Amino acid sequence: MARTAAATTAAQAKTKIKDDDPFQEGDAIVYAAHGVGRVDRIGVDEIAGTKLEVIQISFPGNQMTLRIPLTKARKAGLRKIVSREIVDKAMAIIKGKPHVSKGMWARRAVAYQEKINSGDLVQIAEVLRDLRRNVDSLDGSFSERKLFEAAQERFVAEVAVLENKDPTEVLTSLTEVMKAA
Repeated sequence: MARTAAATTAAQAKTKIKDDDPFQEGDAIVYAAHGVGRVDRIGVDEIAGTKLEVIQISFPGNQMTLRIPLTKARKAGLRKIVSREIVDKAMAIIKGKPHVSKGMWARRAVAYQEKINSGDLVQIAEVLRDLRRNVDSLDGSFSERKLFEAAQERFVAEVAVLENKDPTEVLTSLTEVMKAA
């Protein structure tokens, strides 16, 4: 019986999260494809007869829970919330002059969607900068408006978590910055 207890303790020690691990339970994180979520649990799950250390993330906005093998978390696009410096860089991009492309809308739309799905706040800021001319106008198409709203939602969610503010407050200040630019 003592050997079993010792083996159990050793197994628990292996799966215990170290202080230098990139993700901890309770952390706010960004998953590129789904936006801002929270780490609910990090532990061992048995999936198809194989034990894997997984990270479980909940996305309250999507009412979704996701489990990813911890070893694949970074490769899957999981990262911590950005720093203040990155937000400042993104805001500078939003304030910049929009890049107007003469290419086909379908190709530009795919490129914008890829930037949004990258989860990179700087690339999302580029989408906001380039599509902001239609913030309050009826000039843009439905798909253009949807892309703008998706980028805006991702940007606001991450900045709200970083600054510990209500998302509507962040949205209001972002909208003011875009109108002033």
